[in-house]
Amino acid sequence: MERTLSVATAPRTATFQMRINPEIKEHVENIFANCGMSLTDAINAFLQQSINVEGLPFLVTQNSKEVLREQAVIRLMAELRKGQKSVRYEADWISEEDMLAEFGSDR
Repeated sequence: MERTLSVATAPRTATFQMRINPEIKEHVENIFANCGMSLTDAINAFLQQSINVEGLPFLVTQNSKEVLREQAVIRLMAELRKGQKSVRYEADWISEEDMLAEFGSDR
C-alpha cells in the first residue's frame, strides 16, 4: 500500500528558512491574507500540491499562457467527445434553443 504524504497531518519537526525582500513578503502576505491564509499556509499548500502532481503545480515556461490554452482546449474537446458518445438515442439530444431557455444566454 502506497503511503500518501499530507502536509496537513504530517508532524512538523523540520524548519525551513529563506531570505526574501521585505516589500515582496508584505505584498504576498496581504494577498494570502485576502484568501484567509498565512504565508506559511500558502507555502504548505504549494508543497502539498507539488506532492499531489509530483512536480511544480504550475507551468514554468516562456509560453505558459499558450500551453495552458492548448491543454484547456484538449480537455474541452475530450469532454465534448465524451458527451457525444454518451448520446444513445436521437431523443437524448437537447436543442440549442432548449439549452438557452434552460440556462440563459449572455449574447
